[in-house]
Amino acid sequence: MSFHLFSTDDPRPVVKVSTSWPSPGANVTLKCRFSKNYGLWTFNWYKAVPRSSNNSYSHEKLSHSCSGQGQCSYIGHGQTHTTAYVCKANRGNDNHTSRPTFVWSREIHPNSIKVSPPDRGQHVSSENVSLSCEGNSSKWRVMRLTEKGHRSTCSEWGTMKNSTCDITNPPKKTAVYWCETASGQFSNAVNITFQSNVLFFILM
Repeated sequence: MSFHLFSTDDPRPVVKVSTSWPSPGANVTLKCRFSKNYGLWTFNWYKAVPRSSNNSYSHEKLSHSCSGQGQCSYIGHGQTHTTAYVCKANRGNDNHTSRPTFVWSREIHPNSIKVSPPDRGQHVSSENVSLSCEGNSSKWRVMRLTEKGHRSTCSEWGTMKNSTCDITNPPKKTAVYWCETASGQFSNAVNITFQSNVLFFILM
């Protein structure tokens, strides 16, 4: 499942990914493009790294860049961890930055997110769902990305205590949940659908 946010009125470039849930070690292709602003642009690719505050990301530059007519491609080789990518385009004094686009990990690494109750495919009342972060960090935040591309933190739709988020305001449709550390790391992700106070989730 790929989540994209797109508006013809948005001057920022949009990043499309070949698959948001690749198999471990698989390559993914990302394309950065403008909807309207065609012409010669210089594109640079970055990894988005969680900051310790403001639920925002710093940008770690990757080696790949290119110039072209409104679009540029990048191949992420051997994807094994959740990674967020950002594309920046510039032409003279005109600069635009895309929103982060995520490529999710199916693998549980030392940093992981756990759903309670834990049984895969179990249907439970939404009032009982909590998400816990585990791994090599003492400072966590639980994040959510909806199908419409809205990214938010647990404090907006749940209660965060230590490393656990209790969901109190579930979305009406599918969303992806994951953990971020203040030291700049991501966990694996879970894809959760709430329907009529019943939860369906798949560990991704």
